[in-house]
Amino acid sequence: MPSQILPITQRPSEPSILEASPPTSMLIKPEIDHDDPTTSLIISCQFGDDEKAVNVKPLLSRASSYSSTSSANGSYYQHRRRRSGSENSLASLSDGSGGGSRRRSFSKGVGHAAAETFLVTRLSLKLLRYLGVGYRWITRFLALGCYALLLMPGFIQVGYYYFFSSQVRRGIVYGDQPRNRLDLYLPKTSDGPKPIVAFVTGGAWIIGYKAWGSLLGQQLSDRGIIVACIDYRNFPQGTIKDMVMDASQGISFVCNNASEFGGDPERIYLMGQSAGAHIAACALLEQAIKEAGEGESTSWSVSQIKAYFGLSGGYNLFDLVDHFHSRGLYRSIFLSIMDGEQSLRLYSPEVLVQDPNIKNAVSLLPSIILFHGTGDYSIPADASKNFANTLQRVGGKAESILYEGKTHTDLFLQDLMRGGRDDMFEDLVAIVHAEDRESLAEAPPRRRLVPEFMIKLARSVSPF
Repeated sequence: MPSQILPITQRPSEPSILEASPPTSMLIKPEIDHDDPTTSLIISCQFGDDEKAVNVKPLLSRASSYSSTSSANGSYYQHRRRRSGSENSLASLSDGSGGGSRRRSFSKGVGHAAAETFLVTRLSLKLLRYLGVGYRWITRFLALGCYALLLMPGFIQVGYYYFFSSQVRRGIVYGDQPRNRLDLYLPKTSDGPKPIVAFVTGGAWIIGYKAWGSLLGQQLSDRGIIVACIDYRNFPQGTIKDMVMDASQGISFVCNNASEFGGDPERIYLMGQSAGAHIAACALLEQAIKEAGEGESTSWSVSQIKAYFGLSGGYNLFDLVDHFHSRGLYRSIFLSIMDGEQSLRLYSPEVLVQDPNIKNAVSLLPSIILFHGTGDYSIPADASKNFANTLQRVGGKAESILYEGKTHTDLFLQDLMRGGRDDMFEDLVAIVHAEDRESLAEAPPRRRLVPEFMIKLARSVSPF
């Protein structure tokens, strides 16, 4: 049953390779008073003047990603959170909920989705009003509409699964910021602890949403893998600093609560797609730097992550600024997302790992596997090749796997909707199940969701 809906707040932003890989790097294939349980928050957007107050509802209990202050009133607040947790704790995921609770869950899910859709739409309109609309944005928006329409038969089926399947647990709260929620995709069988993939979705840092991972989550859960799709604040609701913070907090929640939803704490994998791959890589490297330092407290450890999978990601922002500008993500917008030009180095993992001062942090990183299509024009495949080569040069364990002719969305959408065999998907499953040959052999057939001619048409008009 989904957790209680969090209040929405807005703050201004501040400026197999599970062993060491061989030398080859490429395979061609407002203030919150936690002491007061009735604290009100101010909803405010940095691009607008409208604001309002809402009451804080109790957060999900047993979420070890964050903590509250301790005082008399704070203890009362914690008590209320614990009492609320009896209804919304992760332990309840394993029980068989009846039809009534499922209908209530669906109703709450639709209400939450509608509220977030309204929020994202309002923020997007404010962003466009603030920055202006260029012809590239208009043409790509129209292309996106045609692309979505052609793939609509698949989206309808995935949406039905997302809202009605008993294997999906939507909107689990992992933190106290807006959109600090995640969705869980659970396997049908519960015969022992399952591997977990913590997944950060893409969306050009502007339109990311946890539900974008529902197709991958459904198909991985059919192969006995738990998937946790982590939501995070997008621009202009937050900048890259907020996105990395949210992702790190979501990863912490997954790591510290894995056993509560049937996961194996020894087999946790981190994955991101497109902008989500960049955000997840930044969170992972930031955590390694903290652990390599002295005296910094952390709520999770990179040692809990068995491997990192980057799907069609970009890891050197200096190489991408002009490329994105030419494709419609204008330089002014991109630099605003990244907290200004002075922050490009800080959020460029490929550049950062070359700093000799963080050599110890690089040695803590898990195996890095980067998937990319050679036909990707949104983020060129060189982004993954160069990052893998750089990591190897500085002593990291990294590998890039390239898929000939595949575009930015082929690997994440079109190929998954085709059904049948998918090279990238099979490579991912083979790595996750490398130590469980029995699960690897159990491969149910993947059915087609969209006719081939519609997939080809969608591919031809895709703005990505």
